[in-house]
Amino acid sequence: MIAPKDIPQILIGIRFAIAPLLLLDALDHQTTWGFVVGYVIAILSDIFDGIIARRLGVSTAKLRQLDSWADICLFVGVAISTWLVYPKVIVDFRVPLLLAIAAQFTLFTINLIKFRKLPSFHTYTAKIWGLTLLIATVCLFGFGYASTLWLAIAFCLVNSIEEIVMTLLLPAWHCDVLSIFHALDLRKKLI
Repeated sequence: MIAPKDIPQILIGIRFAIAPLLLLDALDHQTTWGFVVGYVIAILSDIFDGIIARRLGVSTAKLRQLDSWADICLFVGVAISTWLVYPKVIVDFRVPLLLAIAAQFTLFTINLIKFRKLPSFHTYTAKIWGLTLLIATVCLFGFGYASTLWLAIAFCLVNSIEEIVMTLLLPAWHCDVLSIFHALDLRKKLI
């Protein structure tokens, strides 16, 4: 019997499990509808793990960090799958994609230097970015339509900049800081 308090960890585990399955589906340079279905399930698990954890009172920094690692695994799997199935899209979007990747690496690097941990803010802009990634991934892998990738890249950059500024503002590492305004309030309390 599954205990309710274990549901968020199970949902995170589902994302860890789906990431390599998506990659396996793409290894032959094409994907089935199972790719899109698996990705949507992974995103739904991402949406509900935090909600359920907060409602059950089991949302801890460790769980939120595990959630962030599951996201990283999922998105790396999708990125590699995109390279395998739609290399022309990667080439066509190379400059904005490289900017987005550089922004994320900058965010990770600043957090690792300052706090010796990866960020786990779970901001509103990250949630919007996640939704735009969902749209872009479903459009690309479901219908071969790549233009929605522009929106996902734009929100990646917005989110990265916000979280870099938040990292620089905060004197100590925190998870679940929803926006730069929340970070400013938290900074006032901590200083």
